[in-house]
Amino acid sequence: MKNIIILTVLVLAGIGIYFVIQNGSGKVIINEGLKVTPDTDESQDNEQTDKTQDEKQDREGESIIGKSVEGRDITAYHYGDGDTELLFIGGIHGGYSWNTILVAYEMMDYLEQTPSAIPANVQVTVIPSLNPDGQNKIVGTAGRFTKADVPSLQDLRIPGRFNANNVDLNRNFDCDWQSTGTWQDRTVDGGSKAFSEPETLAIRNYVETYTPDAVVVWYSAAGGVFASNCHNGVLAETTTITNLYAQASGYPAYQDFDFYEITGDITNWLAKNNIPAISILLSTHEDVEWNKNRAGIEALLQHYAN
Repeated sequence: MKNIIILTVLVLAGIGIYFVIQNGSGKVIINEGLKVTPDTDESQDNEQTDKTQDEKQDREGESIIGKSVEGRDITAYHYGDGDTELLFIGGIHGGYSWNTILVAYEMMDYLEQTPSAIPANVQVTVIPSLNPDGQNKIVGTAGRFTKADVPSLQDLRIPGRFNANNVDLNRNFDCDWQSTGTWQDRTVDGGSKAFSEPETLAIRNYVETYTPDAVVVWYSAAGGVFASNCHNGVLAETTTITNLYAQASGYPAYQDFDFYEITGDITNWLAKNNIPAISILLSTHEDVEWNKNRAGIEALLQHYAN
C-alpha cells in the first residue's frame, strides 16, 4: 500500500498536485499547484494598463505625430505624466499667424522652467506648429524663430496661411466640411475631402488615439475666447473652460464665432466628438500676449488638478 501511495504522489506531482502524509495517520492534505489562468477581464485590464503605460512612455519629452505635405515633422512636446491630458495647438495657419506659434513656445519655456505648475494628475501636450510648411514659407524654418524673422508687411504673410497644397487646414476637419470655405471675404480651399491633408490627418489620429480631456487652439486676430460647437450644443465643460480662460486672461468670452461662416473647423470637429475645445484668438497679428495667455493656462491647469 505504501508503494502505491508513493507512486500516486509521483504521478500527481507531475500534473502539479501533491499529497502530504502526516505522521503515518493516513490523513491527506492536498496542495493544488496547477497554474491558474487569470480571469479574462483582469487579463484585458492588465493589457490595457500596460498599453497605456507604453503610450505614456512613448510620449515623454517629444513625439512626431506626422509629416507635412513637404515632409516636415509635426512635433508634439509633452510635460507631466498624469492621466488627464490638456492639448494646446499653435500654427494651424502657419506663418500667417506666426504669433500663435511663438505663444506656444513661450508656454513650453514656462513649463520647462516651472514644472511645479503642472498638477500631478495632468499631462500637457503642446504642438507649436500644426502647419510647418506654411510656417517655413514665411519665416524660413519649421523650428523656433524670432519676430525679427517675420516679414513686416502682413500681406506678405498670407501665403503662409495655407499648407503646401494651398489648403486652409482649418477648413479641412469634419464639421460642416466643404471643398471651398470662407476666410473673411475670401474663398479658400477646404481640400478634396475632410482630412485630405496629412497635417489634419495627423492630429485626427493623435486625438483618436489619446482622447485629450480638453484642447486649446490659438489663432489671430480678434481678441477673444471662443467656445466650440458642431450643432450639438456647447458642452458644459467647454462653457466652463471658456469662461475660466477668459476671466483669467482678460479676453472676452464668446459662445460661438459668428463673424462669418466657418466650415471644417478643428475645434468644432472636436466638439462633434464630445471633446471640450476652445479657440483663443490673439488680439493682433503682431503680439504674442504671453502674460494674458499664461494666466489663462494657469487657470486651466488648476481647474484640472485633483
